[in-house]
Amino acid sequence: MNSTRRAFLGTALGATAAAGLGAVPASAAGSRRCRRIPPSGIGMHLYTMRTPLATDFRGTLERLAEIGYATVGVSGRHGNSAADIRRMLDETRLKAVLEHVGYDIVRGAGLPQALEDIHTLGGKWIVVPSLPGSLHSPAGYREVAREFNKAGLAARESGLKLLYHNHGTDHQVVDGVSLYDILLAETDPELVGFELDLYWAANGGASAPGELFVRHPRRFPALHVKDMAPDGDFADVGSGVLDFPAMFDTARQGGVKQWLVEHDSPADPFASALASYTYLSRLRY
Repeated sequence: MNSTRRAFLGTALGATAAAGLGAVPASAAGSRRCRRIPPSGIGMHLYTMRTPLATDFRGTLERLAEIGYATVGVSGRHGNSAADIRRMLDETRLKAVLEHVGYDIVRGAGLPQALEDIHTLGGKWIVVPSLPGSLHSPAGYREVAREFNKAGLAARESGLKLLYHNHGTDHQVVDGVSLYDILLAETDPELVGFELDLYWAANGGASAPGELFVRHPRRFPALHVKDMAPDGDFADVGSGVLDFPAMFDTARQGGVKQWLVEHDSPADPFASALASYTYLSRLRY
């Protein structure tokens, strides 16, 4: 990597964070703006829309499709079965690509049903969204890696793949070891991939996504595209301080297929969905 980097945190977050989260050489990021995210790759992670989904699931999906979204990541069913959601997706011409499923289910007796439900939804990936705090240590993450390999094998035998979604604490260094690096190093690339949340990677002080994509090719089929306000809060995609063109420059090497928008606490979910989609659909990198 060229030592010249484009920072993707504002000065309010500190020079140290900005320096640690640069992405790709400026020559690459600044001179080649010809690629775009394929329309079929722009999706919405439905956690963003949880408030309107709770009262009108189908109507919310319909409005997302009208905005232009092609895919969704399911996170919470709001009383609907997998078959109910699949029917509504088909009616609105959206496609579910994944579902978030709790760690205890994935490592337990509930895994076969969870895999069956994802097939019903039409998805490709079963995603563990977070880990219990009791596992927050190198030994705990090594245990998780072993469990992920087991569950990943079951997922592959079912025709799916297991992914892990990160939060900021996953990128902490504990006893001299990066917890996220343990998962990358000790899970089988054929069995376990990652849904990289770009906000939480930045918040946690991770290596630049562009660097992760190069060092661990084809391990990141899905992204949570979530922006960061100058004060560190959440922001609509394209309105904050994260340098998405720089991050995406090596996305192909990382195996990225889905760019799923997420905002954890939007004031107006539909306005946020529209602003984020507009940015990503126009983005060149």
